[in-house]
Amino acid sequence: MRNALELMEKNLDQPLNVETIAKAAYSSPFHFQRMFHMLTGLTVAEYTRKRKLTLAANELATSSSKVVDVALKYGYDSPEAFSKAFRKIHGISPSQARRPGAILKAFPRISFQLLFTGDKEVVYRIEDKEAFMVTGKSVQLMCGDESYSRQSFWSDCHRDGTIRKLVSSDPHHRLLGITMDINEDFTYMIASEAAEIAPAEGLTVRMIPACTWVIFTSVGPLPGAIQSLFTRIFQEWFPATGYEHSGAPEIEVYLPGDSTAEDYTCEVWIPILK
Repeated sequence: MRNALELMEKNLDQPLNVETIAKAAYSSPFHFQRMFHMLTGLTVAEYTRKRKLTLAANELATSSSKVVDVALKYGYDSPEAFSKAFRKIHGISPSQARRPGAILKAFPRISFQLLFTGDKEVVYRIEDKEAFMVTGKSVQLMCGDESYSRQSFWSDCHRDGTIRKLVSSDPHHRLLGITMDINEDFTYMIASEAAEIAPAEGLTVRMIPACTWVIFTSVGPLPGAIQSLFTRIFQEWFPATGYEHSGAPEIEVYLPGDSTAEDYTCEVWIPILK
């Protein structure tokens, strides 16, 4: 992560290239962006934008560079787009930043420190499972882009009757949230285990490959409990165990019950390799 940050800092005057940055962290673009967000609370794009506008403000306040030149240097196609982004961060226009006593905001460079926790145990089990079929509805999403998220997709599937259709087709009344085809973007599927090869109208069938899974139990109201569990899996469990993510789909298993209750239980299945 430190290598990735160093590369980002050296190239703030260049277009953001997540694939190159992820390589510096020995990671795929998807997993790098997810880990960066888990550790910092910011997407890679948000962080680089704030850093660029911090450096741009400093340049405007301390040099005679033209606004249009500074805008182009930090990746903005027009002074108007630069001015809009600049005002959103600093509360003033780029030209006002030149005035003596102008108040500007600095977003400092992030640094990472290794912290040893372990005050709360992570309970898990490891199981080998054969390949199985799932049927459901899927959408293409981009990591870090919250304009249309997993939560939005769940809401749409509740409204259009997809959830009701899937629950009624599964004798265990379980719903699966599956993250697959992982790259810079990914497929997210709301599904149930397929009883038949021919799906109902509007649904598709996918094969989940045979895997070794590490299975964690989440207890608490959604979505907070499961989001917190994912963070702990990647921040604590993986570094402590010597396993790696195999690249196969990740599965959220939602069991029957009140998902807003303090004792609601569901599972997270992560595919692993030793």
